[in-house]
Amino acid sequence: MQQKIDVTDLWQRMQHEAREISHHEPEMTSMLNDVVLSRSDLATALACRLSRKLAREDMCKQALMPLLSDIFSKNPTLVASAARDLLAICERDPACDSPLIPLLYFKGFCAITTYRVSHVLWQAGRKHLAFYFQSLSSEIFAVDIHPAARIGCGILLDHATSLVIGETAIVEDNVSILHEVTLGGTGKATGDRHPIIRSGVLIGAGAKILGRVEVGTGAKIGAGSVVLHDVPAHKTVAGVPAVIVGEARQSAPALDMDQQL
Repeated sequence: MQQKIDVTDLWQRMQHEAREISHHEPEMTSMLNDVVLSRSDLATALACRLSRKLAREDMCKQALMPLLSDIFSKNPTLVASAARDLLAICERDPACDSPLIPLLYFKGFCAITTYRVSHVLWQAGRKHLAFYFQSLSSEIFAVDIHPAARIGCGILLDHATSLVIGETAIVEDNVSILHEVTLGGTGKATGDRHPIIRSGVLIGAGAKILGRVEVGTGAKIGAGSVVLHDVPAHKTVAGVPAVIVGEARQSAPALDMDQQL
């Protein structure tokens, strides 16, 4: 079960750090004021950060900001999921020692948050706008997640470049995925044709998981592997095609980020 997060407390900590950064790096003050210091809560900060990142000639920041603010304010679970993602990154990535860092600098966090917005729009029947946000994420962050995919929280997209997640994929809570991973189909099949990734799974860089295969709880996928069949819980697989090479040494490899086979 996910531990309850005090989003307000998290936000106050982030604002305190932003004030410290502004003091030591005055050149960043304008950005910090806009994204963090002038915002009343994490919801409006998320809307502002994505607006700055996603603005294009098709839809400028002034149009994106009220749209995203409305989505976040009406969907508090989006904000709670983003908070869990921020903390997951801090806990698992040794290059990150503060939840403010992913908000400001990590495209993996921005990409998963953009997906969350597109998923809400998809569920509301606003599919063209959902596809628009998907295309922006693909272009700007090099992360392509179909709006209909179902993804939990506590997600780490480490580096994130060239990540692809297909329409019927399911990713449960507390999963860590490195760059160049594909959760894809195997051809023109329709219906449920993309992988199911259970909680605690660690997927190494460059791994391809194809078809309606299930990767069991706490499993580990070695870097560069091609997975075409189900992976039992707490097993480690590697190779092309992937085969079982041992037991995962941790109950939830996603949390430890240990990629030894």
